[in-house]
Amino acid sequence: MATKIVLIGAGSAQFGYGTLGEIFQSTTLYGSEIVLLDINPTALAATEKTARDFLAAEDLPFTLTATTDRLTALRGAEFVIISIEVGDRFALWDLDWQIPQQYGIQQVYGENGGPGGLFHSLRIIPPILDICADVAEVCPNAWVFNYSNPMSRICTTVHRRFPELNFVGMCHEIASLERYLPEMLGTSFDNLSLRAAGLNHFSVLLEARYKDSGYDAYPDVRAKAPDYFSTLPGYSDILAYTRKNGRLVETEGSTERDALGGRDSAYPWADRTLFKEILEKFHHLPITGDSHFGEYIRWANEVSDHRGILDFYTFYRNYLGQVQPKIELKLKERVVPIMEGILTDSGYEESAVNIPNKGFIKQLPEFIAVEVPATVDRKGIHGIKVDIPSGIGGLLSNQIAIHDLTAEAVLQGSRDLVIQALLVDSVNDKCRAIPELVDVMISRQSPWLDYLK
Repeated sequence: MATKIVLIGAGSAQFGYGTLGEIFQSTTLYGSEIVLLDINPTALAATEKTARDFLAAEDLPFTLTATTDRLTALRGAEFVIISIEVGDRFALWDLDWQIPQQYGIQQVYGENGGPGGLFHSLRIIPPILDICADVAEVCPNAWVFNYSNPMSRICTTVHRRFPELNFVGMCHEIASLERYLPEMLGTSFDNLSLRAAGLNHFSVLLEARYKDSGYDAYPDVRAKAPDYFSTLPGYSDILAYTRKNGRLVETEGSTERDALGGRDSAYPWADRTLFKEILEKFHHLPITGDSHFGEYIRWANEVSDHRGILDFYTFYRNYLGQVQPKIELKLKERVVPIMEGILTDSGYEESAVNIPNKGFIKQLPEFIAVEVPATVDRKGIHGIKVDIPSGIGGLLSNQIAIHDLTAEAVLQGSRDLVIQALLVDSVNDKCRAIPELVDVMISRQSPWLDYLK
């Protein structure tokens, strides 16, 4: 019987076309039934036509269907891949940033942590829970892979509501290690054994070893990282280059330095001034830049590269608006190798998955979704226990109550718990204004937040 793979949010040019290209390049998945699902019939039809034309041109052995009916799409599915947003993504994100700012709350990025991350969670988790309810009804044994953010809060809430569901969060930030470390260390990626862990967008490199010699590579990482990252171009450089030359810079699959023809940054530690502080004071390398890592730390507002973060946001917003709808036979993300690993019982080690903490990180409770390496075989995905240093563990521990209260606020539809979630978040330093802030956000985003009473 053919493997059935459902793409939810397939009308997205970035997700739909990219994921199809990854699936189509897999010989292990040849013969699979691919179902495209989206609530936007126009976007869905465009993806379907492009996919059918591509399959015909390449003569690839896949079956393709498209539907707006979720139960029909999910029935009999073995794998489900989710990437959705609600409403106007950037307009809502702007509100997540601007309204807390009007009450004196400063945020580094406002997407996954702080007040912005909370309201983003409150909007996106309910529709994902609806999807999961349908999965539990018609394909309860399916593996569900989520790309939507805020990743750790989504995964934590889903597992609280549907503890038996095979729900796994996937994020591409771990790929930064593959882009940067080989060049920095003067070796191939295949010669490096790496492990990183933490929370999504809040993880650090824990282990680095040279495979050929067996030697610990972390001393070299610590010694070489300052020279390497202090000159690496950031998004301020990329945005300036794009504006000057009228050509979008493609950074996927290469370093920013390579994308800009080998030049150094005009700004020391571009996008990474907080990154620098973590490396110097906690002695571990973050796997992401300031925009993500800084969302969870109050003092990050003092040391983050805010210029670079705003330029990244501008570039990101412009890039999404210019994505050309095309399918390429390229492996960019890691969900396809995981599906292959389950189907072939490969036992390979996956570098990062977001799953419930079953003792993988000792400083965190079991209910919270952690980002850890895992092995993959026919029985599923098995997290690997890691040793988090105390300092990093302390930073992570600050998120425990926030995740707990976010999950309960969604599941109970509780305005009071939203207020509490903000009050326990160290990114917020206000108290009396918080109830009013919450009411304003519910009013301004009522189509998605009016369930909060």
